[in-house]
Amino acid sequence: MSIWERLAAATSESSPGASLTSTLFDRPSGLSDNGKTQSSDDNALPFTLGMITLGAKMAKADGVVTKDEVHAFIKAFNLSNAEMNQAAHAFNIAKQDAAGYEIHADELVSVFKGDRKLLGYTLDGLFHIAKADGEVPAAEEVFLGHVAERFGFTDAQFAVVKARHLGANARNPYDVLGVNSSTSDAELTSTYHRLVVESQPNEFLSRGMPAEFVSIAKSNLAAIEEAYKAIAKERGLETQTPQNE
Repeated sequence: MSIWERLAAATSESSPGASLTSTLFDRPSGLSDNGKTQSSDDNALPFTLGMITLGAKMAKADGVVTKDEVHAFIKAFNLSNAEMNQAAHAFNIAKQDAAGYEIHADELVSVFKGDRKLLGYTLDGLFHIAKADGEVPAAEEVFLGHVAERFGFTDAQFAVVKARHLGANARNPYDVLGVNSSTSDAELTSTYHRLVVESQPNEFLSRGMPAEFVSIAKSNLAAIEEAYKAIAKERGLETQTPQNE
């Protein structure tokens, strides 16, 4: 069963105006959407819920939700027609949920037990949605900054996430890697190797993230590799491929 089918099943009894967060997070502890015992490593459903609820709130950041903004979510993850219908049901519920984004953000922090990596994936996913049709709108960037603060990210940490989602010509490669021009060559290469390992799709999946969203890991990895190559070229370094890749 795909994550969209699971989500559709979990929200099948929800009605417009109901809280999608409550619908899922108020389920009996330890049970998955099919009633079976859920592994503590299964983060797929809450992650997808976060994408939908916070994505819907982000679409309203400029005061109105247009059809294009709603479909930005669908476009960002290349959903099929069937998946689109399943996601749209949950998205429409989230749009009408009166609860503020703070409640949904706090729920994710609680469910993920403050895991910075999982919360970072959520921010990456929201950036993915925001830039589906090009650049990230200013109002949505501000919204994402507020979500990041709610997640416990510092301004500097948010800047790193943001840098990886800017257009190739707008990126500062040092920001993408979270280093600066005074970072030594050895430390630069070590940081790059660590980030590549952390951004592998297998690492994404090993944390219980849904395979349908592996594009997030691939996008991050591409930005990191591009940034390192740019700095290496600037410094006259020979580019290296991490052994773990």
